Amino acid sequence: MSETSERTGLLERARELLAAHPVVDGHNDLPWALREQVSYDLARRDIAADQSAHLHTDLPRLRAGGVGGQFWSVYVRTDLTGDSAVSACLEQIDVVRQLAARYPDDLRLAFTADDMETARAEGRIASLMGAEGGHSINNSLATLRALHQLGVRYMTLTHNDTIDWADSATDEPRHGGLSPFGEEVVREMNRVGMLVDLSHVAATTMRDALRVSEAPVLFSHSSARAVCDHPRNIPDDVLEALRGNGGVAMATFVPKFVLPEAIEWTQAADENMRAHGLHPLDTSEEAMRVHRAFEEAHPRPVATAATVADHLDHMREVAGVDHIGIGGDFDGTAFTPSGLDDVAGYPNLIAELLGRGWSETDLAKLTWENAVRVLRDAESASRGLSATRGPSIATLGEA
Repeated sequence: MSETSERTGLLERARELLAAHPVVDGHNDLPWALREQVSYDLARRDIAADQSAHLHTDLPRLRAGGVGGQFWSVYVRTDLTGDSAVSACLEQIDVVRQLAARYPDDLRLAFTADDMETARAEGRIASLMGAEGGHSINNSLATLRALHQLGVRYMTLTHNDTIDWADSATDEPRHGGLSPFGEEVVREMNRVGMLVDLSHVAATTMRDALRVSEAPVLFSHSSARAVCDHPRNIPDDVLEALRGNGGVAMATFVPKFVLPEAIEWTQAADENMRAHGLHPLDTSEEAMRVHRAFEEAHPRPVATAATVADHLDHMREVAGVDHIGIGGDFDGTAFTPSGLDDVAGYPNLIAELLGRGWSETDLAKLTWENAVRVLRDAESASRGLSATRGPSIATLGEA
């Protein structure tokens, strides 16, 4: 059999597997891209049509990629603080709800593991929400509970900056991990049934959260630090701890987090963005023109589906196949791996893993089963905890 024929056969098997066990992706920044590009004017970015000129995500490509569940990030940049951060988070939640209402044949809001299974049975994409950055609650546990009531099912404790109660992976530490109030945030998230997302946080914060948490944790979009030594990735001792905690680590596709050669190049690209008065994470059309010009002058190292598969191989070995998933970070990054260019690319990754000898049983856990199970386990933990304690009234200054 020729290499081309073998590849075609693996892709056919990947698509068949995804039809039965679709991808639950842990992190997609479409809501923020809609804010940045069109100020939430959904008519100008009709995702029922091809939006490949502007976005990594639209409904036809989600279908082509075999996506059955998506955690939409209701992300807020860290230069928004206080009540402004809360308001922006609410606007992000609102646009996810608008998308589900606008495209009811394709998207179904999901708040529970059972909702996810119902969406799959209906042939719709389960649409969940994750808040990216603890600054979104403005140090208020009541606000945390309100976000949960509105449907947010995970919160990433930090984004790129250290906050008042938790250290970030990419900023100066101030707490040595979690502060006492940060520990209370984790306990309250456990009580209400909101997954504690440890992507973006410092390794010390990861370890503190695992020590405190009474429910499984999540990494919505992080890869293996042993494979690519970037502080955003997960050290092996933390991956191994997921076996006892029951959590799930969802490998990301962001080149600077998966390909060591891309780290230095991305730092230079970020500096170029700042020199043009733009935020490094800006993916507006103006920003992308700046990115493309820089890339043309300075060709970037290109990650591939095989690069991501290297991370998943390692994560499966250390954490175990029951504790891994996929979190691409589409529409939250300017650059993507070859073969994983957008949300249609998941079959290429599954084909790569099939070619490495992954069983269909293991792949079903990676794509669908682990994500559904971790949410179900968080719900179960919440029922037990809420029966024994009421809402926390702790404050930043008193914890």
